Amino acid sequence: MKAVILAAGKGTRMRELTQEIPKPMLKVQGRPILEHIVSGLVVSGIRDIFIVTGFQAGTIEGYFGDGSRWNARIAYGRQAVQDGTGKAPELAKAFIGPSPFLLTYGDILVKPETYGRMIHRYNEGYFSGVVTVTRGEDVTKGGLNFFDEAFCLTRLVEKPSPQRIQQLCDEGLLKPGDPAWYNAGIYIFKPSLFEFTATLEKSPRGEYELTDAIGALLATKHRIAGLEIQGRWVDVRDPEVLASLENAQVT
Repeated sequence: MKAVILAAGKGTRMRELTQEIPKPMLKVQGRPILEHIVSGLVVSGIRDIFIVTGFQAGTIEGYFGDGSRWNARIAYGRQAVQDGTGKAPELAKAFIGPSPFLLTYGDILVKPETYGRMIHRYNEGYFSGVVTVTRGEDVTKGGLNFFDEAFCLTRLVEKPSPQRIQQLCDEGLLKPGDPAWYNAGIYIFKPSLFEFTATLEKSPRGEYELTDAIGALLATKHRIAGLEIQGRWVDVRDPEVLASLENAQVT
């Protein structure tokens, strides 16, 4: 198992904090967010890591180098134009080779054992991937996931509007008392993902969406397992969340 971390964006919601430094390098309890992720991957047994950089790429590449300080092998690819998460993983295609890989955004913090649970779930059956979810988040800000009785993904609705959510309720897909599964932004994929990212077209907001590639996988009968994240899951989305982590248990 290898890993790809998407860390190309500036993080405009961080306002002045990311004028000179990329968001994944903002510090939580004295260490960059990205270092918490790298350390957690290594603890889980993943030592081959590819980081997709972009804004202030040299800051990330200079800090992590070849990864030997973390007992890892780290390589990089620069996303020249930040036009969505759908195409960004393709930079790691040669690095990945035939290996399955864990894919995570560079601003999502979880306990290291989460990565191990994902690998275990992936190995439970013949899956093309694993999608992680959490409950209790505002699904209009992310992806809403639906699963079958085996907790395998059946449908993904990206950033549904309140009207779309009402429609899903009317259709019986969302029921009172049932959890609304929010896409947690950490995945496992087989390299076959790249067959689907290669044919992506830009979404109405002008970006290549990873969720469109996942939808295409489902449409062609690929089986994707679901996993609810247990314990800490933090999307370090803004300065307020960043500040709240200073006195929290991060790992």
